[in-house]
Formats: sequence, structure tokens, C-alpha cells
Amino acid sequence: MFLNKKKVIFLISILAIIIFFIFNYFKPQEIRVVDGDTIHLNGEKIRFTGIDTPELKQTCIKKGFIDPCGVTAKEILIKKIGDNKVECISEGKDRYKRTLAECFVNDESLSSYLVRNGYAFAYRKYSKKFIPDEDYAKANKIGMWSINFDYPWDFRKKRCSVIKPLI
Repeated sequence: MFLNKKKVIFLISILAIIIFFIFNYFKPQEIRVVDGDTIHLNGEKIRFTGIDTPELKQTCIKKGFIDPCGVTAKEILIKKIGDNKVECISEGKDRYKRTLAECFVNDESLSSYLVRNGYAFAYRKYSKKFIPDEDYAKANKIGMWSINFDYPWDFRKKRCSVIKPLI
């Protein structure tokens, strides 16, 4: 059975497409977790849309003791990602040129996971999507809902007002 030239080109094309998809699916990801709602994925800085997590330098009060809640949010994200492949759906760019996206591990939204576990907040200023997850965490006193905290946006405001020089 001989293949004509068109069939050979067609088969080579199909084989090249299959190899391309296999390579892209199995190639290792370069991922670095910056904080609870920002990652670097293959060199691209990605900010999770619709949520806000405590700042890395932010602390909270848990049973009379200081809790590094910003670091805890980052650690929860690192643990959730583990060695899994992260897939993100881009929603554009922000004013800092970061990619805004919702990211997933094993088809589970990382944003939803963080909010539902009480270490991220529905960022209502930009999205209503994660409000049910926040309501669940709040009702069950999960994560930050069981300690004394400032919302991240309030913490940033306080920090900026302290840093501004008095002239």
C-alpha cells in the first residue's frame, strides 16, 4: 500500500499537531507564588480577579496573639497548588500591567478555594462572583473569620496614610 504525497503531508501534519499538544501539556511549569492572590506563571505576573487576600506584611490577632495572616494566605495557596498544573483564564490586564485571571488546579478555582477557606475576600468592588464562598466562610467562622483582622483594602489605606510625608 503506497501513500500518495497528499496523504503523507496530511499524516505528518496530524503527527506534528499531536506532538505539539503533548509537549505543551506535559512541559513543566515555572510557577512562583508571590502572595495570596498573585502568582508568576511561566514568567507572566497574574493577579487573581474578584478576590483580595491579606498583604504579606499584614498581621491579625488570634486569641490574643499576633497571627501573620498575609503569610498564611500565601502558604495556603502554595499548599493547594502543590505539584499540580495551574491553568488560568485571562480577563485582561490591570493598571500595573499584571494579567487578571481566574486560575484553576484540577478544575477547581483557586480564588473560590481561598475565599471559602477564609483567607481571601470577595473583592466586591470588582466582582460579585465569590460572595457565596465568603458567606460560607463567614457563617462557619473559617480562617480569618475566626480572628480579628482588617480587610486588605483597609490595611493598605492605613499603611499608605502612615507612610505619606507630612509637609
